[in-house]
Amino acid sequence: MTGFSLGKMNFIIKALKDKGLIKLKSFSTYPNKLNYLYLLTPQGIIQKTNLTLHFLKRKEADYEALRREIEDLK
Repeated sequence: MTGFSLGKMNFIIKALKDKGLIKLKSFSTYPNKLNYLYLLTPQGIIQKTNLTLHFLKRKEADYEALRREIEDLK
């Protein structure tokens, strides 16, 4: 459970599609409607990679700050 309403999820998915970050396909012929597949486009992969790199840099900075603080406390 995500805590998002169906309307909110549809809004977000449409925005991601409009930005070209995901591709959607019609699955009207498939019997199991729960198995939808959302694919990242090349632009989406680049965006996700950049977000991951920024996250890792922040975590590295946090680690270094904690390491310095521990060293100072010694």
